[in-house]
Amino acid sequence: MVALAVGALWAGNPWFGWFILAVVLAALVEFVLLVVKATANVPFRLAGIAAGTIYIALAGYMLSRFPLPIVVGVVGVVVFVDTFAYFFGRTLGGPKIAPKISPSKTWAGLFGAIIGATVWIAGWIYVAARATSGDTTMFFDMTEAGQILGLGAMTAVAAQAGDFFESWLKRKAGVKDSSKLIPGHGGVFDRIDGMIPVIILAGVLLGAAR
Repeated sequence: MVALAVGALWAGNPWFGWFILAVVLAALVEFVLLVVKATANVPFRLAGIAAGTIYIALAGYMLSRFPLPIVVGVVGVVVFVDTFAYFFGRTLGGPKIAPKISPSKTWAGLFGAIIGATVWIAGWIYVAARATSGDTTMFFDMTEAGQILGLGAMTAVAAQAGDFFESWLKRKAGVKDSSKLIPGHGGVFDRIDGMIPVIILAGVLLGAAR
């Protein structure tokens, strides 16, 4: 899936747009099937499907409108969040955040996720600044460092919230994965659950900055 994403991104439009559309449609199908399994209440099903359609489609639309550097920033920060959360959680262990929803998520993992997001964002800003102005200074003043840490924390929490939301929905549906579409990795929704809220957060922040 990563190879396909990189290939589509490298090819540019319309291929990247088609790739996003395919991912959105696949995730929506999986989401609808999870909702149907999670509840037999028809009004709840309809409300859940409507909300999920807005949630997933909005993220897809925002991602398709992002310039290339923002796409790289969003994808990279989610990778760092997941990677750092995994290794901190496995190494440090400790109390769980919500064991009834996701038994593997720990506070240590969330701490690692914040560190990972902050490291990526700081590096991404440095590279972006160097590319646009030629400035190679790697130091930030206290205000900028605080903003980067705050953004890292928001991003990590958003990504973990997306993971928790899907974990909760899968538990309600009584399944382990959203589908078996990707052998050994579950479904498309399993792969992008943390990225969806991060994309929406990035879109909101970019809109507020304009």
